[in-house]
Amino acid sequence: MEHSTEVFVGIDVAKARNAIAVADGARGGEVRYLGDFDASEATMRRVVKRLAAKHDCIHFCYEAGPTGYGLYRLIRSMGYECIVVAPSLIPRRPGDQVKTNRRDAIGLAKLLRAGELTAVWVPDEDHEAMRDLVRARTAAVETLRVHRQRITSFMLKHSRNYPRKTHWTMRYMRWLQEQQFDHPAHQIALQEMVDAVRIAGERIRRIEKAIEEFLPSWSLERLVRALQALRGVDLVVAVTFAAEVGDITRFENPRQLMGYLGLVPSERSTGTTVKRGSITKAGNSRVRHMLVESAWNYRHPPKVGVKKLYIHEQLSPAVREIAWKAQSRLTSRYRKLSARGKRTTVVCTAVARELAAFMWSVGRAAQPT
Repeated sequence: MEHSTEVFVGIDVAKARNAIAVADGARGGEVRYLGDFDASEATMRRVVKRLAAKHDCIHFCYEAGPTGYGLYRLIRSMGYECIVVAPSLIPRRPGDQVKTNRRDAIGLAKLLRAGELTAVWVPDEDHEAMRDLVRARTAAVETLRVHRQRITSFMLKHSRNYPRKTHWTMRYMRWLQEQQFDHPAHQIALQEMVDAVRIAGERIRRIEKAIEEFLPSWSLERLVRALQALRGVDLVVAVTFAAEVGDITRFENPRQLMGYLGLVPSERSTGTTVKRGSITKAGNSRVRHMLVESAWNYRHPPKVGVKKLYIHEQLSPAVREIAWKAQSRLTSRYRKLSARGKRTTVVCTAVARELAAFMWSVGRAAQPT
């Protein structure tokens, strides 16, 4: 029986079963739905071998999702091409209101054959492990924020106002412990919330210690060390940036990195009319939020502090030059935008966009192609 020498395989992955469709390589060729298969490694290996026995060239794809990159690594280890597709960039017809596993698999196969899919960057297992650790810290920080907010609301409800401006210091925690309530239930509730804040803080410190421990064995350690030369970029920001962005050399220019982080302005232009709005906020929100927070440090005049000076001594002259150029440029940018009456949030976002460009330059210098 004749068969196409080149086929494109679309896989709609799920927790238990994967739907698989095959499109012949010829334009307008046949598209076949193979069916649902068990998502286990042994079953998927048999399916790949069965397809390989019938076709000379096979291309696989599936959407990025909660199932991770195990299937990608399995197919690649067997010597076949596979891409993980960005779900937000898959072309969809506005009037298509029916979504099933079968239709998704067939659609992926067709779009892969047409070259309309955008692949995401897939990290190796060590990089993915470090990224999971960084995201665990992010989750711990969010948990700490929630617990603190509960205490603030509880104290406000009982008209207990802290007499000083700075909260969440050791003095503030001691003030919380000194509060007395008439009903024992209120006292127990406050103590439980205070203990939750303490436990969340300890969890963050443990994760940060683990990050420092695993950093020397990470392939991007050199990039993390170099990024800390920039003002407002400490170990946590540098590790988060490296873990989420990955190989920075895959971006040909800084504008691509800005677009990946969603820091470029949106645009609605037609003909001679040009309309630009707020930033797109597409891409990785974790890095974008941290860069905006780091941009707040550029409200001060350019200066290399004692801690940064020690870091600079361990880096190359090229990286030190980029870091100082970034300080001079971004502090001036912050002052000019503030003088024009721009809101602080807008100023920090604009500075964060240019900070991403300088991080790209540092990454190129520390991690050459």
